[in-house]
Amino acid sequence: MVGSSYDVLRKQARTLENEIDLKLVAFSKIGAGSSISSSNSSAADTSPLLGEHVFDSLSAEIEQMLDKLSTLNESMSELPATGSAAMHTLQRHREILQGYRQEFNKICANHTMRIEREELLRGSGLATSGSPSISGLSRREMYMKESGHLSSASNMVNDQINIAIETRDNLHAQRQAFKRLQTRLNDISNRFPLISR
Repeated sequence: MVGSSYDVLRKQARTLENEIDLKLVAFSKIGAGSSISSSNSSAADTSPLLGEHVFDSLSAEIEQMLDKLSTLNESMSELPATGSAAMHTLQRHREILQGYRQEFNKICANHTMRIEREELLRGSGLATSGSPSISGLSRREMYMKESGHLSSASNMVNDQINIAIETRDNLHAQRQAFKRLQTRLNDISNRFPLISR
């Protein structure tokens, strides 16, 4: 009965992983090209807004799917262990989930920096077309904005580093837990040889 429940959860996790993978591909493309046409003409100004709406909607959808996958993984981990193969499979599902989360965060960070950079470039273009006094003021504002963007980018890089460190620590803790569980299973098998048959 336990094996049957585990198989059902595993199939659901694999299906969801495939769906998330496809969503992340589309999410990356939208994040990279949602506002490419914004600098071509004034009529294209609505394109970034539309792209932002699609990006935000897909972002929320992927977050929900990642949460659901996390719940499935937790459900599998709560079932009694059925052997080293099942433990390895569960570990693999967790690694896939962590990889998806990192990719999702990376796409969001890159998209944010891209939008900020395009806004800076648009502001720079407006500054060069104005009067000398307005242009000088706009340049100062542009430098201040650029400084803020650099600080924001640095913070996002630090966040990614912290995520990587946390992931490493979690994987290490999981590995230690699996080792302890394997040791207990071996002890039980040695005490009760009939169980290992």
